[in-house]
This record gives sequence, structure tokens and C-alpha cells, in this order.
Amino acid sequence: MSAQLSTPLSDYQEYPPEEMARRAEHFYQQIKRRHSIRDFSGRAVERRIIESCIRSAATAPSGANHQPWHFVAISDPAVKKEIREKAEYEEQQFYGGRAGEEWLDALKPLGTNEQKPFLETAPWLIAIFAQTVGTVDSTPVESTIERELKTRKNYYVRESVGIATGFLIDALHHAGLVTLTHTPKPMLFLNDICQRDKSERPYILMVVGYPAEGATIPIHATKKKPLEDISTFI
Repeated sequence: MSAQLSTPLSDYQEYPPEEMARRAEHFYQQIKRRHSIRDFSGRAVERRIIESCIRSAATAPSGANHQPWHFVAISDPAVKKEIREKAEYEEQQFYGGRAGEEWLDALKPLGTNEQKPFLETAPWLIAIFAQTVGTVDSTPVESTIERELKTRKNYYVRESVGIATGFLIDALHHAGLVTLTHTPKPMLFLNDICQRDKSERPYILMVVGYPAEGATIPIHATKKKPLEDISTFI
């Protein structure tokens, strides 16, 4: 790679093999305590914590480094109420037959239904948007013509946003919070509520906060496939 396009790798840190193994096992022991929660407390979470976690998510790799994501962090009770109303409407259609029997049967062990009170109870919702097109830089554009001149196509959008979402979940868990990845279908109502351009697609609605006292998780969700079922070493 030419010198003009590269910079020294100055922040990599190597560890002895024993330390690497210890760190890898420690991370596994920590991340396996992560669970999707539906029983949220209304306890407040400081904005600075959410900001740091979003910054962590934004370090994810992306196609051509275009970073095709936008995170809308929502704590306003009125906005959360509106989101719940719109989401529950879509969920009623989903559980009322739109999903099909096979999908609904798959969900039965999780005990989910069209009622989503956590969308109002949790202190934060983070709406994650996938951008099919983006701007060359972050300078504000004043007109449609300026936007068209600065717009570029994004690549591997869903893959990139999926990786960033994983980073965000891990960062929130590491900070001591719990999450739920909520995906009402369709989610286009989030564009209007969050005032995002129609070229952006709602990817996931992340519910964030503390678990409620006495919170439970489905037994089914604790069953993870063993290593031999999910990996092959050649």
C-alpha cells in the first residue's frame, strides 16, 4: 500500500499466547451472560454511556469504509409512546396471521406476543438505520443539488450495519446494560418518527436499559449450539 494511502499501525497490542487464551476465555465468560430481555426497569441511564457505546459501534468495519449507518437514540417519553403505538399495530397484524403458522410456531417457546410495553418502559431506544447511499463528508448540505453532488453509493450495507449492531450490543453489555433487538415488520414508520430520509432503511430497534426486578428470560433462549455444531476446523 502506498505511503500516501496508509498510516502506521501504532495502536495494536500483542499478548503472549497464555494471556491471549486467558483473555479469549474471559471474554466468552462475560459475553455468554448477555441475554435478550423483555422485562425492563424504568431506571434512567446517562446519555454519556449511550454515546460511548454508539462510538464503539461506529468503529466496526464497513464496505469501502463508508460507514453506512445512523443511530437515533431516543429517550423522549412522547416519542417512545408513539413508537410503541406504531410498533404494536404492526405486531398485531403479524401475530394475527401475517407471519404464517410456521413462524408463529417457532416463536412460541419465547412467549412473545403483540404487546410491547418495554418500548415505553426502557429508558432508551436506539433506532439503527442502514444507508444505501451516503455523503462524501459530514458537511451539511443546503439543497437537493448539493446532496446529489455529494452522494455516493454504499457497499455491503446490511453486512456492515449488522457488524456495527453486534459491536453496539457488546458495548452496551460491557457497560452493564441489557438489550433487546426488536424488529417489527414493516418498520418504515421509524423514518417519519426519527425524521430520516426515505433512502435509509430501519434495520433494528434496540431497546436499552436495566433489567426489571424479577426479570426472566425464556429457557429456550438459553440453549446454544455446541462448538462442534457451529464450527469446522480444517
